[in-house]
Amino acid sequence: MAKKDRLSGNEAVAIALRQINPDVFPAFPITPSTEIPQYFAAFVANGQVDTEFIPVESEHSSMSATIGASSAGARALTATSSCGMAFMWEELYIAASNRLPLALALVNRALSGPININCDHSDSMGARDAGWIQMYAETNQEAYDNMVQAFRISEHKDVRLPIMICQDGFITSHAVQNIELLEDDEVKNFVGEYEPENYLLNPECPMAVGPYALTDYYMEAKRNQAEGMANVSRVVLEVAKEFEELSGRKYGLFEEYRMEDAERAVIIIGSAAGTTKDAVDRLREKGEKVGMIKIRLYRPFPADELAEALKDVKAVAIMDRSESYTNHGGPLGADVMSALFRARSKALAINYIYGLGGRDVRVEDMEDVYATLQQVIDDDDAGEMYRYMGLR
Repeated sequence: MAKKDRLSGNEAVAIALRQINPDVFPAFPITPSTEIPQYFAAFVANGQVDTEFIPVESEHSSMSATIGASSAGARALTATSSCGMAFMWEELYIAASNRLPLALALVNRALSGPININCDHSDSMGARDAGWIQMYAETNQEAYDNMVQAFRISEHKDVRLPIMICQDGFITSHAVQNIELLEDDEVKNFVGEYEPENYLLNPECPMAVGPYALTDYYMEAKRNQAEGMANVSRVVLEVAKEFEELSGRKYGLFEEYRMEDAERAVIIIGSAAGTTKDAVDRLREKGEKVGMIKIRLYRPFPADELAEALKDVKAVAIMDRSESYTNHGGPLGADVMSALFRARSKALAINYIYGLGGRDVRVEDMEDVYATLQQVIDDDDAGEMYRYMGLR
């Protein structure tokens, strides 16, 4: 039976990890993810978990230790944000290329500079092509639920890839919301025991992890990663279906909100989806046919499924909380427009950069986006496709 509580996103993720009871958790603090290992350290001290908790001297070391533990056959994870993730950049690629199903609890925060500790997605978006599965949460409930599902996805025999569970810094990580927790035994049984296929401490199968790859092996290794990534969407849906049977909460690759007859749509990631839903509700009350799609699984990108969901939409605004400096928009914008192009969609698309460094996003701001989409339809011209929202 579910337990109702009031928790921050960080505490909710830490509780999910307590229920999972991983083998190894190396950690180094950085705002705003510090609370996750802090809460978990208390669980260790109180004897509530069997985890080997390792305080290390840097984020590079925390990911290195996580990789070492996973290579040895342990269920392992770490947590970080922003510059901490940048410090472990080299190791992100190593974890993925070695097909290690470890996890990273990432609390999204702007990358310096200028120095900023508030939310945007520049840290995780910078690592979008590192070979990791990436999942994002709108609410504290989703952050908890995604963490519970994480190892079931990453450890699946058809996947075997690292997974990044992302939530917005301070907006969900520190804000307190009502949340439903599963019972400890329910999570334990759902996640199950980790059964590694190949690992360093298996004397029956000596192996090397991370050896030097010459030109006659490197491409095959990368293709091997791509094969694992190609199976992720299917596994995410399978795990989500089983999770729904357990919790009553339904998840997919993305969420469609009031899209049944929408002519104008916003595509967005993270906590600002809640603000956008309020804007949609206001405009629907006025009879306007608007909707929203919130991306949950960003890597691999659900291009075909998204294009199908947008097939009847006349205009789309793609919201990026990260700048990619292409002069054509952000990373989500590039992925969505590619999906629309491949599907030969006639929808007019514009791309907004918003919320950088924690810049506030108001319901009125999103109403203005929908008004702009109506103007795009009326003009039959996307006009300026790359725009900033909320500049002073």
